[in-house]
Amino acid sequence: MIPHFIVYPLLFQFALAIVLMFFWRDTRIQRSLSVAGSGVALALAIYLFVKVWHIGTFSFQAGGWQAPFGITLVVDLFSATLVLLTCILGLAISIFSSASIISERAKFGYFPIYHLLLMGLIGAFITGDIFNLYVWFEIIIISSFVLLTIGGEKPQIESAVKYFTLNILSSVIFLTAIAVLYGITGTLNMADLSVKIAASEHKGLINITALIFFVGFGVKSAVFPLYFWLPSSYHTPPAAVSAIFGGLLTKVGVYAMIRVFTLIFIRDAFFDTLLVSIACLTILSGGLGALVQNNIQKVFSFLIICHIGFMIAGLSMHSSVALTGAIFYMIHDIVVKGNLFMVGGLIYKIKGSNSMKDLGGFYGSYPKLSLLMLIPLFSLIGIPPLSGFWPKLSLLKGGFEGQHYILIGFILLGSFLTLFVIAKMWTMVFWKASTGIPRRPNFRYFGDLKFKDKLNMVIPIAILAVVSLYIGFFAEHIQLLSERISFELMHPEGYIEAVLGKAVAKDN
Repeated sequence: MIPHFIVYPLLFQFALAIVLMFFWRDTRIQRSLSVAGSGVALALAIYLFVKVWHIGTFSFQAGGWQAPFGITLVVDLFSATLVLLTCILGLAISIFSSASIISERAKFGYFPIYHLLLMGLIGAFITGDIFNLYVWFEIIIISSFVLLTIGGEKPQIESAVKYFTLNILSSVIFLTAIAVLYGITGTLNMADLSVKIAASEHKGLINITALIFFVGFGVKSAVFPLYFWLPSSYHTPPAAVSAIFGGLLTKVGVYAMIRVFTLIFIRDAFFDTLLVSIACLTILSGGLGALVQNNIQKVFSFLIICHIGFMIAGLSMHSSVALTGAIFYMIHDIVVKGNLFMVGGLIYKIKGSNSMKDLGGFYGSYPKLSLLMLIPLFSLIGIPPLSGFWPKLSLLKGGFEGQHYILIGFILLGSFLTLFVIAKMWTMVFWKASTGIPRRPNFRYFGDLKFKDKLNMVIPIAILAVVSLYIGFFAEHIQLLSERISFELMHPEGYIEAVLGKAVAKDN
């Protein structure tokens, strides 16, 4: 049986974007279609995940061309999990967008572009070709650039210039690395690259190519010192856009880094030392950056950088235990970061400001909402038994096993900085007395919305909070999933066999 179901989540997002374009001016229909379509997309992603969980890695050869000559799509447990998380977050943000995106922005194509962005993310996760990974990255950049600039406000345009410039530079570096890699091996299929690079004699040139890939992916992942575009841009668009950016866009870069440096390139001591150094500096710079911020969304933006460092740390230790921690942390971080940007958006909608100095008294005015918001905030800190606690155990265990004591120190420092920053935010926004922010003219506050729209801004936060609680209280399930993913990444024979056939995998 040809596993056509691999392409269903991808093609459905594309078809949904096209259908939404037929209702370009009718934003009411767009909102309803986006939410309903996101529900269907989630069902397709669940079906795909269950299939891969029970049967294993699948590949699909487009047009019937056998690998490595055609376009290959591959779904292993890692990519299936990320497709599922994309669709979970996609549904939540779609519901949030239906209430929070004003008609003026929706009429400029917000909902079609949003689903094209989701299509690009899914495509990046399931592609088995390194050049097609570049193509999906370009679709992501173009879609996200449009979402970043919808509304045309000055801060948006300024941040979009930085965002687009740095990401285009990253794409040029990525494309250069692809060209060098093709010149060495004569192939772009990732499974075939794994086989040919292992047998190649050009080790020095391959190591240089690996470094070029790392720089390209490092910009997209916002690692030190390539991160400065992120906090300059993620706080400027509407909260729904920031949520999809904060939850998934940087994780695509981390996914690509993990995929390439476990499947294709053979790492050496120098490269692992470089990764450890970058991880430490990323944790430190992100944590210190969050410490001095006053804007809620900027705080979350710097914490993205800090916690990307945790994932790079897991990759750098080059052990199954540490990689398990990195995968677990990625799963947790996608859900929590997406939720926190919606939390920030809801606070802004209620109070008319995201400045912690101006805010206060939120718990006294909205105790139930505050307790709901407490779940992702405490999950981010990693207070046991919430979701952020468990992956750190694997990261620390991997650090002790590999004697990476400096890295352990930075992971603990990053955790402490996160605790301090969130405690400061909770005190300033929720506990302290309200400062009485003057009511802004021509601003549509949360209290001015219809009951349905209020509900649609709270429900997605509650959905993701429940997912976070599941990850925390049923951590053994996510741990098992992360261990299976880690094993598959450390032993890529199954991936190669699914793409090239059993004989080639055995030879490798």
